[in-house]
Amino acid sequence: MMQRENRSVLAADPEWWRGAVIYQIYPRSYQDSDGDGIGDLGGIVERLPHIARLGADAVWISPFFKSPMKDFGYDVSDYCDVDPMFGSLADFDAVVAKAHALGLRVMIDLVLSHTSNQHTWFKESREDRTNPKADWFVWADPKPDGTPPNNWLSIFGGSAWQWEGRRGQYYLHNFLTSQPDLNFHCAPVQEALLDVTRFWLKRGVDGFRLDTINFYIADKYLRDNPSLPPDLRNNTIAPSVNPYNHQLHLFDKNQPENIEFLKKFRAVLNPYAAAAVGEVGDAQRGLEIMAEYTSGGDKVQMCYPFEMLQPARLTAASLVETFDRMMAAARDAWPCWAFSNHDVIRHVTRWGLSATAAKTYATLLGCLRGSICLYQGEELGLPEAELSLDELKDPYGIEFWPEFKGRDGCRTPMVWVTDNQTGGFSSGKPWLPVKPPHLPLSVAAQEGDPGSMLSHYRAMLAFRRAHPVLRHGTMEAIVAQGDVAQFMRRGEEEIFCVFNLGDGSASAQLPPGNWTSIGTELGSQTEEGGRIDLGPWGVCLAKRA
Repeated sequence: MMQRENRSVLAADPEWWRGAVIYQIYPRSYQDSDGDGIGDLGGIVERLPHIARLGADAVWISPFFKSPMKDFGYDVSDYCDVDPMFGSLADFDAVVAKAHALGLRVMIDLVLSHTSNQHTWFKESREDRTNPKADWFVWADPKPDGTPPNNWLSIFGGSAWQWEGRRGQYYLHNFLTSQPDLNFHCAPVQEALLDVTRFWLKRGVDGFRLDTINFYIADKYLRDNPSLPPDLRNNTIAPSVNPYNHQLHLFDKNQPENIEFLKKFRAVLNPYAAAAVGEVGDAQRGLEIMAEYTSGGDKVQMCYPFEMLQPARLTAASLVETFDRMMAAARDAWPCWAFSNHDVIRHVTRWGLSATAAKTYATLLGCLRGSICLYQGEELGLPEAELSLDELKDPYGIEFWPEFKGRDGCRTPMVWVTDNQTGGFSSGKPWLPVKPPHLPLSVAAQEGDPGSMLSHYRAMLAFRRAHPVLRHGTMEAIVAQGDVAQFMRRGEEEIFCVFNLGDGSASAQLPPGNWTSIGTELGSQTEEGGRIDLGPWGVCLAKRA
């Protein structure tokens, strides 16, 4: 049953996404409702009230489409159906209905750059060079010596080209060999993907997270990528042991033709007041691409680059650099900031944060201009789970073990209760283990504790909602002095935000005028005579009277 009628539960606000808080659900690991050890759509329905109480505006659900699960759903074999391990289309309709009833919008993860090699499109395309879908994927002849057509590399290691004997050609795969890249230079491919988008919009979704949005189009001349100087390889989207970092990816992604497709995509969204957030996977130009894709009001509404998902801890200086680069690229760019997601080490572990520091970063996230993505378990302060090689499921981690342990450590199941070994996730054996250090951090264990991480995230989101200027107001340039970052948010009111992102004491000065301290529930410190004395990881939030 179509669920368009559920859209009436929420106001048809085309700007709902601006400053929104989006909670990412990794469905395999959120809640198992049938005891098979794998999270599912029925489990999401059960646990949606937790997200609503947290104070989020929307959920982003990672892929649940039919898939052979070589990359756990990011290898789609049918864009318009649900994989049976997650349930059915009727179960998805129930998710939309429950979410809308709770005031939550639903965004789903569209993987448009590539399919599974089990998709019917690819099965037809690979048969020969003359079939109706022969040019739906990126095919190329070998060099005279039989080697791949160029030097492009896969993020998962090795060449980005795989030989197909039936055609006597190579096909492009930026990820696993079982994930062939679609050919966006072929107009019917673009129209087929827009039809997929329409299918889910008609089913009631409010928007999309667009996987690898800058990978859609490759250079039609298949030119070699240049090498990347060694001193620039420290800022990456791939683990340091991956040769992918040795190239400047000028031609295998980030092509200018992508702009026209994104405009077509936006035109499909507009009648539904739907929104999209794109993942920009680029180490050198991520901020600039994000600005390009979100400026002008005719492409996607939001993108997130990798600047705050990097291994290096976010500092006052790097925060300034990030915003300065973004504003220089396009002043109307709209970011969607995230510290953690399903692809990176959880930031509490990645940045080596104490509970106090983690709360300060959460408050900072809530005060920045842009929208926010929170990853399941982030609100509990979950650290990265330590898994052994025999426990891994992620092909990425298995390939590069032990220097890179893959993505399973951030994908272990959500912990709801403390008093059983699966944390209340499943009555069966979870697909990934629940590790003992996570159990004391369960939702039940933190519920009712005003000093808990969960209470802090709830307070932070309530504070952001109570002060709309934080959601869609302007932000003056960030100023950094040592570990202290400060900035002004302006709109319906003026709020001065000061953060000490360090272990030492520091001080700052309020601008001239009358100010009232706010945000004491977030640990905001008061000021004396315009002077702000900040303890380690101290915060001061003040409102102009």
